[in-house]
Formats: sequence, C-alpha cells, structure tokens
Amino acid sequence: MRGVFWLVSVAAIGAASLAAAWFITAPQPASSRLPAGTFDQTGDPARGQLVFAAGDCASCHASPGQSDRLRLGGGLALASPFGTFRAPNISPDPVDGIGAWHTSDLANALLSGVSPDGRHYYPVFPYPSFAHMSPADVIDLMAYLRTLPPVSGRAPAHELNPLFRIRRLVGFWKLLYFDQRPIEPDKNRDEEWNRGRYLAESVGHCAECHSSRDQLGGIREKTRFAGGVDPEGTGYYPNITEQHIGSWSVQDLATMLRTGETPERMRVGSSMSEVVTNLAMLPESDRHAIATYIKSLPGRPTPRP
Repeated sequence: MRGVFWLVSVAAIGAASLAAAWFITAPQPASSRLPAGTFDQTGDPARGQLVFAAGDCASCHASPGQSDRLRLGGGLALASPFGTFRAPNISPDPVDGIGAWHTSDLANALLSGVSPDGRHYYPVFPYPSFAHMSPADVIDLMAYLRTLPPVSGRAPAHELNPLFRIRRLVGFWKLLYFDQRPIEPDKNRDEEWNRGRYLAESVGHCAECHSSRDQLGGIREKTRFAGGVDPEGTGYYPNITEQHIGSWSVQDLATMLRTGETPERMRVGSSMSEVVTNLAMLPESDRHAIATYIKSLPGRPTPRP
C-alpha cells in the first residue's frame, strides 16, 4: 500500500508541476492587459513611417534579392546558435502577410511577442525591446504598413535545432528575460535625453546588437551596449559606451547616424550601414536625442569573444 501511495503521490506532484508549468508559460497578449479599445484608433501613416525607419524594419523584412526596401516579403536568413530563423512576410498581403491583422495583432506581436494564433514568437524578433513602445507608435506603424505594397509568398520555415522547435519553451525564456514595463521619463533628465532613451532602448533596439548574450540568448546586462559577438558568427558588434567612443562628441555620433562616417573618417559597415540608411530618414532632433542618450551611458569594457 505504501508503494502505491508513493506512486500516486509522485504522479500527482508531477501532474501538478506540468499544469503549473503550462500555466506560467502561457502567452500573454498585450491587448489583454491594456484598456479595451486601446488599438481601435486610426493611426497617422506619416508618423508611422518614422517609427518604421527607427525600428529598422526593412533591414530584416524586405525580400532578399531585390532593391525595393518596402517590399516586405521576408525570407532573410538569420543564423544563430539555435538554428536559422527566417524573417516573415509583413507586407499587407491578406494571405501571406499581415493584411488580415488588426492593429491589436501587431501590438501583441511587438509588445508581448505573441502571434495572432496565440503562440510565442522567438525573441530573434526583438520584441524584448519593442515591448517598451508606446501604443501610439504601434497604431501609427500599422497605419503606415497598410500603405505598402502587398507581396505574395511566405518565407521558408525556420530551421532550428529540435529542442528549440517547441515554442512553448519560449515562455520559460520570457520568465527569465522579458521585461514589459514601459519606459517612464526620468524627471532628472531633459526632454531630449528621455526621447533618446526611448528611441535607443525601445524602437531602435540598439542593445539587441551591441551587447553580448548568455547561453540561452539573453542579454548579459553587464555588457549592455559594450558590444558582443555577432550571433551569426561573422563579426563583432562594437562597444558604444564611453569605453570605446569617449572621444566622440554628441554631434560626432549624431553625424555618424546620418552619414555612416565616423570622426576618424571611416565608414560603418555590415548591418550598421542599413541602420544608418534608416536613421537618416529621421528628424535631426531624433538622431541628436539618440546620440545624447548613448553618450550618457557609463563606460563598460568590451567583453571577450
């Protein structure tokens, strides 16, 4: 009898543990925690175009092999230690893209990493940064995306290591690394610094590249903005704290974000050239704000590869 009781107890504990794990890893759409009707407003496509540029959306989602950066058919291969991801079609195509999405669907994707069918997105889509976006920016972004040409055809499926094909496991990753709190203005800083912080930490997602990551793919906070190995293993993202760019002025950095030229008369390359193409579309005030914030970051040593 004791043996039977022990087996029943173990089974009950196991079942309870599985149920708890299933519950705590469940996708939590942003629309479920925000006031009803938040995303029912009509956005401004002109403002959305600036959000699109600041978010570097075309760099990942434009269809490879063609020159129109606004044909967002996806398909770009993104290599990582977990396998190869493919950027999806986010054009207004109603079948293969996001033409059938509501604004709340886009909000759930950006602010909580949840798909319209209620599954976790992989964080190679940088929603840990986009999660800090304002609802107004999401609404305007959707208004702009709807003005772009629809592109038929879906991106190839991800090619991931078997364990990482289980999307529910992303729920555990979110428990460790996902912070959805809004970026509150710092009352001790001026409006320009706060604007730069919002753009760099949220829409611009600068830390997603300029940081190193641990074995689970989470940003090592001690290396935030201090550079890191390119996840594709093809290079190294530079340190953008005072440790590396201490000799640059705010204007030097703002100029580089517009022209791609550093104070040393060198040009940025790799994926940063795409970032510059996008940031050059922003008002000078926004580039200066980003530079002001980045230049205020504490110096941190560049992590070893």
